[in-house]
Amino acid sequence: MTQKNKIGIIIHNDFATKNIPPYPHPIFLSYETPLRIQAILNHLEEKNVFTNENIIRIEAESVDDSIINLAHTSYHINAIKHFSTIGSGLIDDEIFITEDTFELAKKAIGGAIQAITEVIANSVNQSIALIRPPGHHALREKGSGFCIFNNIANSILYLRHELEYDKRIAIVDIDDHFGDGLVQYFYDDSSVLYFSVHEYDFVEGELGFINELGEGEGIGKNINFPIPLKITDFEFLEFMDILEPVLREFKPNLIIIAAGFDMYYADPIGNGLLTSLSYYKFAKKMLNIANDICAGKLAFILEGGYSLIGLPVCVNAIIRALLNEDFKRPSFENMDFSKYSNKNEIAKIKFSLKKLLAKYWISIR
Repeated sequence: MTQKNKIGIIIHNDFATKNIPPYPHPIFLSYETPLRIQAILNHLEEKNVFTNENIIRIEAESVDDSIINLAHTSYHINAIKHFSTIGSGLIDDEIFITEDTFELAKKAIGGAIQAITEVIANSVNQSIALIRPPGHHALREKGSGFCIFNNIANSILYLRHELEYDKRIAIVDIDDHFGDGLVQYFYDDSSVLYFSVHEYDFVEGELGFINELGEGEGIGKNINFPIPLKITDFEFLEFMDILEPVLREFKPNLIIIAAGFDMYYADPIGNGLLTSLSYYKFAKKMLNIANDICAGKLAFILEGGYSLIGLPVCVNAIIRALLNEDFKRPSFENMDFSKYSNKNEIAKIKFSLKKLLAKYWISIR
């Protein structure tokens, strides 16, 4: 009988109760809400996930300010602290701040660090950090796009500076929006591979295009797979044709997934048409790759995903994949999106990206 993986789920009740938006729905800012985590926990409990002997529930812990300083300027840290102290604040018309924000954001960093260190220490095989606020848009000197601090960047810098972990790390970002904050931390770092698949405005243009390949020693280690609006289950995993051979050639010792679920068809701020089945299939593929190249060391860190109906189902799909269990998408997802085929556009992107990357990766020449 095949032994199942031990999956660590890093969570804290504060994520489901604190940092409540001070704005009424449907104000854009109000989508990043504790209801996201409440909905996930309710669904996982309904599915008896936490009674599964292969699931280990781990309570997220906070970090000291000095740990945040590894990734962020003192000015930015003190600004968030100040606004939290007075109980309110607004950054770039996207980020609201309440009296809970600073402490919750510290706990989000702590949860991400735990998700990664538990995997490295072999305490669990894989992990999922159900944390908020998200992080991949946050810059060194300021927050952006719902993100206060950069949870994943902070976690990697913690490994490097506090644990002296100098091994190769791969980040796979599947959030609907380009991780413009996260990419800047490791753009010239040859030991960190950043691969992002994200919605892209091919008319106006924006950050995250295929020609942003990294710089200096990191050239070729930054890979963007931009996709058009209305991506469906039929085309989504096409990016794996580039990601898989690159991962197998890079041979990371750890794979971190920036797990955004806002390509889901009912997400209020994404334009994708995915169902939970795409996330299940993606997680299965990533688990197989991780088992082959890095002893299964795989950590999912929650980023975006704002459909209170879809987000819990997608998270459960990831867990089922990691447990090597079957998954059937719910009946309400049985939608016909075949008229939105993007196969030709995806084929062009893949062809162009392979030409650019062939100089740096033998496996895709």
